[in-house]
Amino acid sequence: MENTMGNARFQKVMQIISVLGLAASIVLVVIGWRMGLFTSPEAMSAFVATLGTAGILAFVAFQAVQVVFPVLPGSLGCLAGVMMYGAMKGFLFNYIGICIGSLAAFGIARACGRPLLYKMFSEKLITRYQHWTGEGSPFTKLFAIAIFLPVAPDDFLCYLAGTTTMNWKTFTAIILLGKPAAIALYSMGLTVVWQQVLKLIA
Repeated sequence: MENTMGNARFQKVMQIISVLGLAASIVLVVIGWRMGLFTSPEAMSAFVATLGTAGILAFVAFQAVQVVFPVLPGSLGCLAGVMMYGAMKGFLFNYIGICIGSLAAFGIARACGRPLLYKMFSEKLITRYQHWTGEGSPFTKLFAIAIFLPVAPDDFLCYLAGTTTMNWKTFTAIILLGKPAAIALYSMGLTVVWQQVLKLIA
């Protein structure tokens, strides 16, 4: 009972952080909008130039952290990367950060075990994918497909993989080979949506 209450408290804290993070993102978007960063490529390029290498490192670190502590939708980071650094560099920085975060999540879960899942994620989500780890289930194949397609909760699945018998070599190969497609689809799709939004409000 006490452990269940502890898990609920931890999830509540994560939800609060998520709300605060979303609120901060909205504030940043409003500020960026007033500065003309989202409507002027020249203004965005000038802003990014002022950040220099530190800005790149901070962005990569942010993308890594948001996988380990999934309090914001990763798609927002993908869109931000493309908007700030362009299609190619944005994709590269997103890829590096997300891969680092995925490996970190796997390592943390490997060290802490399955109880960590109940602290960080809802029981409903865990139950939905519980059968993936059952005896005789082709978890590696299912995991690889999920990572390749941008439709599954990748952050959770990286933690879940860490509680299975999957080894580091297999996990790393799946992440490095599977993530590019999902990141590219997210980045391109969200960029098209954003461009349409700009046309509507222009």
